[in-house]
Amino acid sequence: MNQSLVTLMNALPEGADAAIITSAENRRYFTNMKSSAGTLVVTSKKAYFIIDFRYIEKAKTVITDFDVILQDNDIFAQIDGILKENEVKTVAIEAGSMTVGQFQKYCDKLPSYHFLNTNGLSNFISDLRSIKSEEEIGFITKAQEITDKAFLHILDYIKPGMTEVEIALELEYTMKKLGASNLAFDSIVVSGTNSSLPHGVPSVKKVENGDFITMDFGAAYNGYCSDMTRTVALGKISDEQKKVYDTVLTSQLMALEAICAGKKYSDIDKVARDYIYSQGYEGCFGHGLGHSLGLFIHEEPRFSSLCDEITKENTIMTVEPGVYLSGKFGVRIEDMVVIKENGCVIITKSEKNLITL
Repeated sequence: MNQSLVTLMNALPEGADAAIITSAENRRYFTNMKSSAGTLVVTSKKAYFIIDFRYIEKAKTVITDFDVILQDNDIFAQIDGILKENEVKTVAIEAGSMTVGQFQKYCDKLPSYHFLNTNGLSNFISDLRSIKSEEEIGFITKAQEITDKAFLHILDYIKPGMTEVEIALELEYTMKKLGASNLAFDSIVVSGTNSSLPHGVPSVKKVENGDFITMDFGAAYNGYCSDMTRTVALGKISDEQKKVYDTVLTSQLMALEAICAGKKYSDIDKVARDYIYSQGYEGCFGHGLGHSLGLFIHEEPRFSSLCDEITKENTIMTVEPGVYLSGKFGVRIEDMVVIKENGCVIITKSEKNLITL
């Protein structure tokens, strides 16, 4: 059985006799199966996956160590039968991802049970997912290998006069051609003044000599995401552009050197932020230093001034400082790392020193 599921069965939230899981990412995490529907019911002794006809054959093939049940016209009656069989009185739900309407429907349809409208289950699962198994690290590493290869390809592809959209499409096509099961997220390719937009959308703007081109993109492999950003120069750039690039790169290298298990996430963020501000760019780095990722591109925890949690071994994080000068240009450099006891392992292998095309 999935070890994380065993962990949940052995440590249901305080006061709960069972847990109901409906969010897509958490279903996949515990069942090792992607689906657009399904309900996972977990007690301290057994787990049950209720799934409709579209997925039942696949589910019975993938899930062999707990019960797979074909969903009928009254799923709440099916859930009621499971809860009664296991003498359940109190049920934990994913308050972090369930709407008020969905929660109320469970209460109305299953009035014999008390549903815990707290974040206990969501937080517990988030903590579980933040520590990656060796298999998960392998999937993310493979996704990044695809992403690195796509970056090498795009360096030879970019030419003056191409649009941001053309470059983004080529990146995405290349990642899929190299084996990505999907894109990790919508690719960002922004150039010139557009590069000052941290999450700008590729446009029909043509790249020109003197532009910075920022590319933030990633592949998904077996459901697990990669995420990298590189900023490259097209032709000759100004001294100011070079200074900003060097500032961002130095801040990232300092943060990478500081990362290890046992530190506050906010303290790592501070290392990069303090350096950027010391170089005269206070207010120009308006997002956190990085985030965790896995089945979803943005997961908890985060390198942020607001996150005082303690870093733990085998958490995968992005490290992505940036400086954005409104109306002029921006620079971001992003790697993925695996936190270890005495440092970190950098998964991203692409060149970070300034590349001029």
